[in-house]
This record gives sequence, structure tokens and C-alpha cells, in this order.
Amino acid sequence: MEQGRRVDLNADLGEEITDDRGLLAVVTSANVACGYHAGSREVMTAVCAEAAIRGVAVGAQVSYADRENFGRVALDVPARVLTEQVADQVGTLQQIAVAEGTHVRYLKPHGALYHRVAIDEDQAGAVLAGSGELPVLGMPGAVILKLARGLGRRTGHEGFPDRGYTDLGTLMPRGEPGALIETTPEIVTAALALADSVDSVCLHGDTADAVAHAHAVRRALSDAGFALEPW
Repeated sequence: MEQGRRVDLNADLGEEITDDRGLLAVVTSANVACGYHAGSREVMTAVCAEAAIRGVAVGAQVSYADRENFGRVALDVPARVLTEQVADQVGTLQQIAVAEGTHVRYLKPHGALYHRVAIDEDQAGAVLAGSGELPVLGMPGAVILKLARGLGRRTGHEGFPDRGYTDLGTLMPRGEPGALIETTPEIVTAALALADSVDSVCLHGDTADAVAHAHAVRRALSDAGFALEPW
């Protein structure tokens, strides 16, 4: 991880449940849903077009093929199939991004796949195999980051100021008390605490008041001396 008072601010976009334009005016990187857990070609096109105008980095937010559960249920997908699914998602977003004047700059799994590749070498390897040489954004200590570095790929660490952590440093399961941090002051405090130890701070776009939270976090980080830029 590069040192210095610089940090990225990313959010999950293109999921059809948040204000994409509002968040794109604040964040420096956009994790764009690639159609498997949410989104569509039309939505991807709109997000990529706006990201290109604003200079926001576009990342492929790949997922299990599970729109019914928003990609938040762990699935046992054979490695070969998962590799093909990831390649399809990345390829689709890349095609759209290039047409809109930008390109896919990194990979970030979504939901259940994000947590699975943090501990499962087989699934992590499949995701990497399907995503070319894209840099990978994930939780510190994740297996997928270790494997990616072994392949010579750039990696980035991220932290979540709107989520609660366990004593092991993993995210608390959704639904458990304390798993979701929802007030702006708490989110800002957590973001400031995380910023020196990660490359990117992630705000979930599907939470209430996501845009307001993003504005508050960006202001606080800037006031604390951080330069906001893609990781």
C-alpha cells in the first residue's frame, strides 16, 4: 500500500437502488454492478458516461449470478463456470466503458463473492482467471489479494466506515446488531480512523442518505489533509 495522505473514496453504483449521479459527484472510484446481481447495459452505460465526464475511475463489481438475492447468498459455483461468469461481466463493462470514453481500471467482487474470495483459494483463483490483469480491490488479508500479488497484479486495501467489524477484522454479518452504521457522525469518525491504513474508503450506495454520507466523509477527509484520488 502506498504511503502518504492520499485516499480513494469508492461506492457501489449501477445497482438501480441509489442516486448514481449524486454519488458520482463525490466519489473518486465507482464499483459498477455488471448485471449479475444488479444493473443492466443501460444502467452501466449511464454510470460509465457520467464517470468519464467527472474523471471517476470505473471498477468492475463482479458477482455470483443471483439477482434474486442481490448477490448476497454464498453459492457453490464450479471454478470453470465462475471464471467464465467473471470474464463475461468484466468484458461487458469494459466494452461499455470504452464506448463511453473511459475503461475498467480495477476489479472488486460483490457481496457473497467478496467474502468467499477472502478465504477460498479456489474461488479466488477463478475470479482472477476471469479478470485478466486488472488490479484488485479488497479487504486487508484477503486470499484473493495474496494470489493477485503473486501474479504480479496491483492490489488495494479498503475499509468500510458504514459497517461494523468483528474482533477478527472481518465485517459483521448483515442483520446482526451493529453490522450497519447509519448515522453521519459515526460514519465520518470511522472513515477518519480507517483512512491512514487503507488505500480506499468504501461507502455502500444502497444505504439511506448515501449521498449525504459521502459528502460528509469527503469533506472530513479533505479537512484532515487527505488528497482524494483513485487508488
